[in-house]
Amino acid sequence: MQPGVKIAIGGKGGVGKTTVCAVWAHLFAEDDLDVLAIDADSDPNLASALGVAVDETPEPLIEMKELIGQRTGARPGAVGQYFKLNPKVSDLPEKYWHKINGIRLLVLGATKNAGAGCACPESAFLKALLTHVILQRSEAILVDLAAGLEFMGRACVQGVDGLVVVVEPGARSIETAVNIARMGREMGIEHVAAFANKVTDVGQIDIIRSQLVDIPVLGSFRLDAALQVADLKRLGVMSTSDELVGELQKAKDAMVNLFFKDRVLG
Repeated sequence: MQPGVKIAIGGKGGVGKTTVCAVWAHLFAEDDLDVLAIDADSDPNLASALGVAVDETPEPLIEMKELIGQRTGARPGAVGQYFKLNPKVSDLPEKYWHKINGIRLLVLGATKNAGAGCACPESAFLKALLTHVILQRSEAILVDLAAGLEFMGRACVQGVDGLVVVVEPGARSIETAVNIARMGREMGIEHVAAFANKVTDVGQIDIIRSQLVDIPVLGSFRLDAALQVADLKRLGVMSTSDELVGELQKAKDAMVNLFFKDRVLG
């Protein structure tokens, strides 16, 4: 079995974390690693970024109420039920992933109703599945986290090798990145780094670096309107910008050297 590569990618909404996750998934696949990309966002768009056609986009597992009920022993949405905190999930990745260009995509989704936090069947189901994938599987795992801090608060990514926060020039984005990094370290994630996106000049990169104290910046990419056009057309990110892929290749190499310097991958 190849050594597992387990990377979680987070950040404030709209910073481009899904783009980073999609490109890195392709690049790890090009390295002949078995790649499992996980979309854990409440607004899942990783399939589109990977180039999956609209009519082939997998249904998020969070929306499979009958399955969740079967595995947890409780009906999603009902109040005051007992349910299994560790439901059986080991058989689910192979049943529900979608394969594209050597990548296995598993769309989890996330709870998004008010009050649907940790103490509900849906959250218990998602946490059990994500924990299984991170701790028990041997693929290169890339997790596109839900935007912001809430997902980190559920401690759903314990066991990953590293956490990468995507940040754009802006006080709120930087503050979110700092808090995500802090929470990651508090839950025992050894390696934390950042990628600066949508920058317009070197000065902005310098400001981001100066405010991300003790968080190494792996690389950066400029603000590019072509990515917005590609997103509107639902084009996969690898066909959008060779420059973007090149910069993320450099950032991936920097991440591997930082997170896995004592490990042979592949």
